[in-house]
Amino acid sequence: MSQISDIKTLVESEMKEFEAFFKTAVKTKVPLLDIVMNYIIRRKGKQMRPMFVFLSAKLVGETNKRSFIAATLIELMHTATLIHDDVVDNAEKRRGFFSINALWKSKIAVLTGDYLLSKGLLLAIENKEFELLEIVSEAVKEMAEGELLQIEKSRKLNITEETYFEIIYKKTATLIAACTAAGGKSANSSEEQMLKLKEFGKYAGLAFQIKDDLFDYQKTNLTGKPTGNDIQEKKITLPLIYALSKAENHQKRKIFKIIQKYNTDKKSVQTVVNFVKEKGGLDYAELKMNEYKNKAIETLSLFPNSDEKTALIQLVEYITIRKN
Repeated sequence: MSQISDIKTLVESEMKEFEAFFKTAVKTKVPLLDIVMNYIIRRKGKQMRPMFVFLSAKLVGETNKRSFIAATLIELMHTATLIHDDVVDNAEKRRGFFSINALWKSKIAVLTGDYLLSKGLLLAIENKEFELLEIVSEAVKEMAEGELLQIEKSRKLNITEETYFEIIYKKTATLIAACTAAGGKSANSSEEQMLKLKEFGKYAGLAFQIKDDLFDYQKTNLTGKPTGNDIQEKKITLPLIYALSKAENHQKRKIFKIIQKYNTDKKSVQTVVNFVKEKGGLDYAELKMNEYKNKAIETLSLFPNSDEKTALIQLVEYITIRKN
């Protein structure tokens, strides 16, 4: 199975050029903000989203300035939402690094997120890329709706499997769908190609989030968040939803009581983790994750075989076997 570094080789020159493009996009004359921007640039993760943009563009044509605008626009918006999420969650770490609010407090973090959002808007407007702006803005709107829907449902602990998929579509899949749609659009894809790429991104994003939710119940967790973190935050995800659907009423009451009252007690959290494993919650979630992976791969059948198509397939496969 290919590693992320192997997949990245096909867009290596684009990724290097993107780094320079992104640095220029966030440059500021305000010294404090410049320090924060440099910190953000240094701690970038695997950068899968720009890879989705460039591979999608190359699948239907050639990368060009519009592709770099699309990738930068998505990265600006995505980084802004992550910073705001960390403030909302009062999170001290992100990918093993201190969060912006942990280092500079919430006010600076919120303003930094606002700055990145405005830079994204200006980048699109200055280059008259209104189609790309529409694609990405729709994704950001969906992400906010997804977070609010999850908060609302988590308070009542009444998340069904249908609601769960609505939440993760909005929270995660919609942004990866924006990457693949914007990538195709930047290389002048046909409407049919663009819609297929968007569908591919949606399914890849759903698989990505299910994998993330599986990490929470696994001891070999390298994501930087402790096992059972979702339980502590009263987030009801697919493994737990399935386990509850297979439980007796008295078991359900016990689990709900733990989540409502003892969600920060390590021993009680472990009880929930064990319950989910015993009821087959992890196996079911893994099954659904692989279903979406296969759906993503199937949507690419419209496109002729190419190195880019192979790389996109490898990327969605990597999503489902990654360790963090």
